[in-house]
Amino acid sequence: MNPSYKLVTTHPSPSRRFSVAPMMDWTDRHCRYFLRQLSRHALLYTEMVTTGALINGDADRFLRHDEAEHPLALQLGGSVPGDLAICSKMAEAAGYDEVNLNVGCPSDRVQNNLIGACLMGYPALVAECVKAMRDAVDIDVTVKHRIGINGRDSYAELCDFVGQVREAGCRSFTVHARIAILEGLSPKENREVPPLRYDVAQQLKRDFPDLEIILNGGIKTLDQCEAHLEQFDGVMLGREAYHNPYLLAQVDARLFGSQEPIITRADALRRMRPYIQNHLDSGGSMHHVTRHVLGLGQGFPGARRFRQLLSVDIHKTKEPMALLDQATMLLEGH
Repeated sequence: MNPSYKLVTTHPSPSRRFSVAPMMDWTDRHCRYFLRQLSRHALLYTEMVTTGALINGDADRFLRHDEAEHPLALQLGGSVPGDLAICSKMAEAAGYDEVNLNVGCPSDRVQNNLIGACLMGYPALVAECVKAMRDAVDIDVTVKHRIGINGRDSYAELCDFVGQVREAGCRSFTVHARIAILEGLSPKENREVPPLRYDVAQQLKRDFPDLEIILNGGIKTLDQCEAHLEQFDGVMLGREAYHNPYLLAQVDARLFGSQEPIITRADALRRMRPYIQNHLDSGGSMHHVTRHVLGLGQGFPGARRFRQLLSVDIHKTKEPMALLDQATMLLEGH
């Protein structure tokens, strides 16, 4: 194991009252560091990492994170219990607060490796995977799944899936309240075409009151979050949290009762300055980080210029930090 992640830092079991979903190509370590400036309490997830990538690839690169990102969960993709156990141990050793098994991704590429939503058709295997993971680590093991897949989308089959995985010891389920269509739809279409069925997720919570049920899918506002939290143990936002990240600035006050002042857009970006400078000093490109902050530029005069500075002009400038300061000034007062 790479020495850079042998040190174990213990963290309490994280709150899942509000979390930001794992999103491929989006929730990398730079994105998570930025989102943490806006909310101290939101639970953040990595992109899905396959067991093969961790076991056979550059594990240090996939597991790397800043201590400031906590509370933080690693999402794994895989279906071989032994491999998932090994990767769960790696996650725990790297200091993650939770490891989550992906049973929701509908893409053809992962289906071919028996990863993601197709696993809903194999509840006994998912239960075996969860048991192996739980036996390997002391941190929480959770599952993120759909309410069904085409050909296996009855409520009885959903209850069978959740019941078997519960028997393996899983106590926290994040439910994307749509079925997944495994043929003929792209992953993007699978997030939009199958109808949202919050009623199914609500029934699941009623029928499994002992389980922590987190609702995911189509949630766009904190008003909606507050309404859903009357029936669910937590809410998970995906695309809205990425495209409109400033909504996270009110999460701590509205959902966690924090008395801390709400951070401004400008201060959130200003806090990123040392992090970005360090990334540049280590040979990185500012675009690696600032592509994730473009959503701060919404709904005020100068927002379009802000986005242009950090998405177009950034590739032309020889003074990236001066350009960052210019972009920050555009956020002042908004």
